Formats: sequence, C-alpha cells, structure tokens
Amino acid sequence: NHAGLNDTVFIGLQPRGVQLSDRIVEELRQMSLPGMIQYGKLDITFYRDDVRKSLHLANHTDIPFSIENKNVVLIDDVLFTGRTIRAAMDGLMDLGRPAEIQLAVLVDRGHRQLPIKANYIGKNLPTSREENVQVLLEEAGEDDRVVILKA
Repeated sequence: NHAGLNDTVFIGLQPRGVQLSDRIVEELRQMSLPGMIQYGKLDITFYRDDVRKSLHLANHTDIPFSIENKNVVLIDDVLFTGRTIRAAMDGLMDLGRPAEIQLAVLVDRGHRQLPIKANYIGKNLPTSREENVQVLLEEAGEDDRVVILKA
C-alpha cells in the first residue's frame, strides 16, 4: 500500500508493540534498502485515559525524525478497546501532523469502545471480555505464540 517508503514511517507502541515492530521493521529492511526505513518507538503512558487509576511505568519515546506530512504506520500486538490507539494518536499529534495514520496489529480481538479499526491484521481472534490475550515472542525469551487466558 506504500509506493516506496520515502514518506512512510513505522512506530512501535511501548511496551509490547515494540518487540513485534522490531521484527517487522527488520523484515522490511531485509526486503528494501536498509537506510530507507524510518522507525521509532512511542510511549503512550501519559496519554492513557486510565493513567490516574493505577500505577503505570513510563517507557521511552524514541522518534528521531519528523512525522510531519508522513504516512505513519503504528504497530501494536493486540487491538482490544481502541483506547491504546487513541492515546497513541494523541501522542503523535504532539510530535507533528502526519499525512495519514494507519494501524498494524498482530491480533484483533474485538470489543471496541472507540471507532478504531486496524488497516493490517495478522489474525482476528474473537474473545469474550472475560478473557485476556497475550502475545509471546522469542525476543522476550518465549516461544512465538498467542495465548488466551481466562481472567
């Protein structure tokens, strides 16, 4: 969907989306010119609407390029209510005004509370609200797998 990557940037969402986005970006670098891919990491901790309800440990935002008028592809592991993505969009807007924001997720589990939809989905995985979905990756010392847990 992107004719060339000159105007496209990839941003992984801290914390869990970064391991997945590291892998995706590395694959893209193998397929194209290594210097062409701009990749950053966004911490949305203080943009969350539940930040005052529980303790959240801040991560690190590292976006060493302008997102102004760029096509931004946000990458996260699981799409659930949409609140994380809303927070990510708020965070992006503090950094500039992208031409477009797209979303890539490994798992879309449904149960949206906001009108947010992923552009790229690895797997639709219908779940109940009483279940939790965890993406485990070898980068975190696990075997690659998606696990559904009863809450």
